[in-house]
Amino acid sequence: MTAGTAVGEELRRTLLRLAERYETPAFMENDPSRFMHMVEGDANRETTAFVAAALSFGNRAQFGAKIDSLLDAAGGDMFKWIAEGAYARDFRAGDARCFYRFHTRGAMRRFFDVLRAIVSSHGSLGAFARANAHDGPSAAAAFCAAFADGGGLVPKDPRSACKRVCMFLRWMSRDGSPVDLGLWSGFIGKATLAMPLDVHVLRQSRRLGLARSRTASMHAALALSRTLAQVFPGDPLRGDFALFGLGVSGEAPEGEDARTGSAQTQF
Repeated sequence: MTAGTAVGEELRRTLLRLAERYETPAFMENDPSRFMHMVEGDANRETTAFVAAALSFGNRAQFGAKIDSLLDAAGGDMFKWIAEGAYARDFRAGDARCFYRFHTRGAMRRFFDVLRAIVSSHGSLGAFARANAHDGPSAAAAFCAAFADGGGLVPKDPRSACKRVCMFLRWMSRDGSPVDLGLWSGFIGKATLAMPLDVHVLRQSRRLGLARSRTASMHAALALSRTLAQVFPGDPLRGDFALFGLGVSGEAPEGEDARTGSAQTQF
């Protein structure tokens, strides 16, 4: 993997300091990562995390309420609710009523059907990932392919930024974190993960000189990860917390503007 854009010493110190400050349990209070910490059992945590990540776009309070409603419907066991097909009572095929933003209840049914097929054939999302991926990009591609007809919540094209899939993979693969679970750290190395990237993060990264691309894509996400690996060797996505801190605090090296959102402040 080639090196990314060179990072100046002052910016490096700022990113290190902010990652230390923000990668704490308190980070989860208003973040979708909190949902996977509300349930028990590895398979249940994986499934809850995937559903939460898939719905984490738009208004934070609104998508949080939708995820809460699904957890309530599942009685706190998203894995069982999916595996047994219990969701079919609430989500009927072809139902054109809106569930969240531009996704109908029928689209959610297709999403859950694909999720059920995966856990039925492999036993868990982790087993699916282990069988189909060896690093971050291949895991993202595997999920994109599996959900190609899954209602539109997961992007079809693995060349896109796949932000929410990458966020889910961060949760699953980074170990030693009070936020991320690290359940898949044994087969997807955190050094291979792609940064959860959207236009807001890309704009901020360009202002800081961390990125050059003008388009959010998997290529740009991996390039940003390579750059952040200079600051966080072997664990580039620790930089996600640092960029969050920049967005919250407005802190930046002298002459830089870090007022835009970050991977966790914009959905």
